Amino acid sequence: MTQVLARPLARLIDELSKLPGVGPKTAQRLAYYILRASMSDADALASAVRAVKTDLRYCSTCFNIAETDPCAVCAADDRDHAMVCVVEEPLDVLAIERTGQYKGVYHVLHGAISPLNGVRPDDLKIAPLVTRIKGGGITELILATNPNLEGEATAMYIAQALGTGGVRVTRLARGLPMGGDLEYADEVTVSRALEGRRAL
Repeated sequence: MTQVLARPLARLIDELSKLPGVGPKTAQRLAYYILRASMSDADALASAVRAVKTDLRYCSTCFNIAETDPCAVCAADDRDHAMVCVVEEPLDVLAIERTGQYKGVYHVLHGAISPLNGVRPDDLKIAPLVTRIKGGGITELILATNPNLEGEATAMYIAQALGTGGVRVTRLARGLPMGGDLEYADEVTVSRALEGRRAL
C-alpha cells in the first residue's frame, strides 16, 4: 500500500496525538496548521516546547513549576508565609491565584492518593510538606485538594500525618456553585452546602 502521508507529517501527527485531549483528527488539524505556518512561527513553537523542558524546574520549597528556585511566590516578601495552601497540581495554583483573594504560599503535591491507580503517599510531595510544617513558622494549612474520593483521602492522610502539631488545618468550603439550581445538585453537594452554611 502506498504511503499517503509524508513521514515527517505522519510523525508530527503521531506525536501530537500523544497529548492529553488530542485525538487523531485534532492532531491532523494541528499538524496541517503547523505545516502551513511560517518558518518563524514553527521555530517559535519548537523553541517554546524546548524551553519548557530546559528552563523550568520545581521550587525546592513548594514544588510548584518555576524558572527560579525558590519560585516567585515563595520569594515574595508580601506573601503570608505562615499560611500554606496545599494543592494537587500546579494548575490548581493558577486557579487560586486568579481569584486574587489568597495571599499565602503554596505546597504542590503533584497528585492525589489513589490506590487503584498505584499512587501511594510516598509518590507525592507529602513528606516534604510534613518536614516544612515541623520546621516551624506555619500557623495554618489549607487543604485544597479536589472534592473527590482521592482528594478526600489525601486530605485525611495529611491531617493524620501532622497529628496535633499546633498548626490549624482547614479545608476549602464546598457547596452549591454560583448560578446553579438547587434541584440539579447531588445529595453530597447539598449536604456539604448545609454543613458549610454561614450567617448573612
